[in-house]
Amino acid sequence: WNEIIELFRAGMPLRKHRCRFKSYERCFKASEAVECLHELLGSNQNFGPEVTRDQTVKLLKKFLKNHVIEDIKGRWGKEDFEDDGRLYRFPPSSPLKSYPKKPSCGKEVIKFPDWNEARAGPSQEHIPVKSVAMNSEMWYKRHSIAIGEVPACKLVFRRELTQTNIEEIWKSMTLSRLQKVLGLDSLDEVLDTKLVNSKHIVQNVYNVNKQGIVTLEDKSKELPHWILSAMKCLVNWPSCSDLKQPTYSGFERDVFKTIVDYFSQIKEPLLTFNFFDIFVSVLGLLQKPSKAVEALQISCLLLPPENRKRLQLLVRMMARISLNQDLPRLSESVRTRTLMVQAFSRCILCSKDEIDLDELLAAKLVSFLMDNYQEILSVPSALKSSIEDHVVHLQRVQIKYAGSDSDAALPPPPFCHQITSGEFEYQRATGSQEPLAALLEEIVRDKEISVKDKKKKLKQFQKSYPEVYRVRFPSPETEAMVFPEKTKQKPPILMWALKKPFQPFHRTRSFRM
Repeated sequence: WNEIIELFRAGMPLRKHRCRFKSYERCFKASEAVECLHELLGSNQNFGPEVTRDQTVKLLKKFLKNHVIEDIKGRWGKEDFEDDGRLYRFPPSSPLKSYPKKPSCGKEVIKFPDWNEARAGPSQEHIPVKSVAMNSEMWYKRHSIAIGEVPACKLVFRRELTQTNIEEIWKSMTLSRLQKVLGLDSLDEVLDTKLVNSKHIVQNVYNVNKQGIVTLEDKSKELPHWILSAMKCLVNWPSCSDLKQPTYSGFERDVFKTIVDYFSQIKEPLLTFNFFDIFVSVLGLLQKPSKAVEALQISCLLLPPENRKRLQLLVRMMARISLNQDLPRLSESVRTRTLMVQAFSRCILCSKDEIDLDELLAAKLVSFLMDNYQEILSVPSALKSSIEDHVVHLQRVQIKYAGSDSDAALPPPPFCHQITSGEFEYQRATGSQEPLAALLEEIVRDKEISVKDKKKKLKQFQKSYPEVYRVRFPSPETEAMVFPEKTKQKPPILMWALKKPFQPFHRTRSFRM
């Protein structure tokens, strides 16, 4: 805020203008202000050329409301600024306040671990040796080695692993662990493994800062500076006043709307279209929180680094805002936590087909993410250790005895194995239907929604997933049990019903005069 005002006041040309036969000194037209500020923001490294002219007009509206500028008659306080020829000027008193400079911090360079580097350990000279009592069995073993009765052996020097080899090991062992946690015999049903980039996994594990946030090699993919400032402002409210933010009424809602607008315009959700099925399959594990956390931990490693970083920053912001009691309410009708889920669920998870039920699936997953974001968005230490140990083992010199074709020192990681077509059909039919069946049951048991809305959602579910719906409701009778019939009240007896019924007119014989 202060930086923009400083730029604007320093760069805006002030001239003499005439309006209605009267001259005004040191003022400017509205259109000139838009042109000048738009150019200043576009050339500033913290904003960039993506700032539009319409956004510049909105900013000038805020300037007018908060007395950064005023019209030539000294009026301000309303957001009625337009891109036209009306005249404005700077007020005599500056709205700027001094703020402390940020301390300079050096960039931390994170190196990829050198697998050939020997691990630090105690010196061999200072290792205490315990005397061992020699029994007959131990004596025989040592004696047999001394006289050459041990089978012939040779040293096997492993070939040096390239960076590509290591990345492929990370990919295969990560997917193998994910398959085991999900309880599937194959990932083919929920994930196209060809779309998993092994480089992304390694970068997400090792290119992180002290807080565990991914550091990007391509700085052009970072979040804009003004979005990061807006997110920090709401997370640290009200301590963000140290940055001398404006204090006008509704400022925090304007900041929140800016963040929502930015994330709403991204072309693809942060969890990507390609990984939609794998994240939906995790919903079936939510009844086992530890399993669900591990599954999401591994699944988030598959994301492109820029998506993972944005997800880390966004979910952390959502969770901390929901717990910030000092932050004024961002909505009059909705609780802050519910507002977070509603505002950002779609930009985190949705399918390419845009099924109506995606909103329910996304809300459920995002709520779980907010509750467990510190564990889910951190690197799984057990998986990392096991893969690093396996890589070190492959590079270590091994002793191979005659007659042994394989190395039994460390079993190789399990990989996919071929299954029959019948097993595949069974897995396809049951694997992905469990979370959908759980979602259907949740809709059925939800007592907070109206009968009309429940019927609408059930109809949408039946249209999208007819097989799952048929299992839950095999007959119309079972479907009708969800909506018990209301007892119909008999209409009250009317008074006219007690009267003598109407008698038809009977013709009588006419008499002639």
